[in-house]
Amino acid sequence: MSDWIHGLPILWMTVVVFALTYLVTVTIYAFVVVLATNRRTPSLKAISPGLLSPLGVTFGLFVVFTAIQVWNDYDRAVVAVNREASSLKSVIVLAGSFPEGPRERLLGFITSHIQEAARHEWPMMAHRNETLNITPPDLAQGLELVLALNPSTPGQAIAQREITEALEDALDARRQRILISQVQVSFFKWVCILVQAACVLFAIGLLHCDNRLTSGFAMGVFATGVAACLLLIVAYDRPFIGQYGLGPGALLQVLPGSAQVTGAPPTSTLGPNP
Repeated sequence: MSDWIHGLPILWMTVVVFALTYLVTVTIYAFVVVLATNRRTPSLKAISPGLLSPLGVTFGLFVVFTAIQVWNDYDRAVVAVNREASSLKSVIVLAGSFPEGPRERLLGFITSHIQEAARHEWPMMAHRNETLNITPPDLAQGLELVLALNPSTPGQAIAQREITEALEDALDARRQRILISQVQVSFFKWVCILVQAACVLFAIGLLHCDNRLTSGFAMGVFATGVAACLLLIVAYDRPFIGQYGLGPGALLQVLPGSAQVTGAPPTSTLGPNP
């Protein structure tokens, strides 16, 4: 789906998803009404009600498997962002073991990386434009600085090793969040879910074609359930966009000192758990 619907506030997203679902339902209902003339009604009523069971189960399985993919991607995004923030926090704490000059340079690199991530990487991830083509220069320079240090005490040697591992972990976590930002439910999966839902709605309409009120009510109830399922998937389909998207808040919380970031996306650490 496009960035437009994913970027809507949840209220408007609800309105759009439910309105489109009901519009399709009304269209199918109108087609069934036209199709079910007095001459055709007995033939259409002869369709076995047992047809609804496999159709409904198949639709449910489509929704379940898709929802599992979406929630797994969302959870992986949460883990990646938190892991990057935790690693950078470890670097900031361990940097206190070194003299003022190297320490301030290292903290400057960390601050610059977080600000760059909040200002530029997050908006690009939201629109699936961020790539792994360029290594973050601030983390790379920070790693080079740490490796070039000559520890004067055993404590500094331990801190140097721990900082190196933390920076490498932060780089890997950044790579993971960027890769996760590229994922979404494929167009083919959406088509299969929607076609299956339309088949169930059509079957419901045919089975009750001799009673328009019953047919419309039954189709409306099922359409409401379909819309709720679709809304849940759409709301969490893209982990870094929308009202429930993950913001850079976890990274901003570990900024050294009083460093501020202007022009950054919303700073909520995590979106609500699905």
